[in-house]
Amino acid sequence: MVALDSAIQVLSIIEQDNSVPKKVRTTIKEAITSLQEHDGKSHEVKIDQVLQQLGDLSDDPNLPPYTRTQIWNVVSVLESV
Repeated sequence: MVALDSAIQVLSIIEQDNSVPKKVRTTIKEAITSLQEHDGKSHEVKIDQVLQQLGDLSDDPNLPPYTRTQIWNVVSVLESV
């Protein structure tokens, strides 16, 4: 899935960005791990869980505006998968 790989790539960039609050980076790392795990859950369930996490993150007032836009873009990509 090319779209899923590109979403993970953008999330990885956010995770490595030191201007992003640590709490947000931790949640992003959990989202990446969730998308990459082979734990028996369907892709749809994993994506839904990650979409919920990212939706909560996008409301964080400490989130830099550019990062918020990146998260919205990832949400759009994941919704189209």
